[in-house]
Amino acid sequence: MQGVKDCIPTLLGYLSIGFAAGVIEMTAGLSLAETALLSLILYAGSAQFIAAGMLASNGSALAIMFTIFFVNLRHLLLSAAVSPYFRHLTPLKNMWIGSLLTDESFGVAMTRAIGRERLSERWMHGLNITAYLNWFVANMAGAYFGRWITNPERLGLDYALPAMFIGLVVLQLVHRKNKKIHINVAIIAVVCVIFASMASLGSMSVIVAAVIAATMGVFMERWK
Repeated sequence: MQGVKDCIPTLLGYLSIGFAAGVIEMTAGLSLAETALLSLILYAGSAQFIAAGMLASNGSALAIMFTIFFVNLRHLLLSAAVSPYFRHLTPLKNMWIGSLLTDESFGVAMTRAIGRERLSERWMHGLNITAYLNWFVANMAGAYFGRWITNPERLGLDYALPAMFIGLVVLQLVHRKNKKIHINVAIIAVVCVIFASMASLGSMSVIVAAVIAATMGVFMERWK
């Protein structure tokens, strides 16, 4: 149950962005059943927004798959960062955990991992499955009620997700011993994302910023 409880602070972010995704998917012409399948199988906010947009513009299946693949490449980094805490599990169990890992559950897991050498499988399943079900419910609510909401941004739904991530970063900093290094790494990541976005790297901006900031963090940790 602890994993379920630890997921609660992120639920607002899932609800807001999941609701918006459901609205966009219905606007793109998807049925309730298609929206449900997209939510359950793809299970990725940014990828679902892109899929809905490309379907609405009659994009080819191959183009949609390649675009979603590159957008979600960051999950390789997320899974690689989390995997050392599940070395005591079989590869199949690790794949099951990784398949439900999201940006939000990654943030919660890394906060939980501070000062620990391993994470509980049951705790991680509680976290992941709660997020998964909440995302599905939010998608379906957006798809059903979306017919009466033409502009989700007017309700501030687009701000809820970045606000949630800021909260996760703050929670991680509170529990860290050497806050100066982690604050510097966070600043480097933000600056890198800005410059990468200005260089029109699109979704690759997050991956580039994460690699550069993590590398700089390792050097600062060794040279402190």
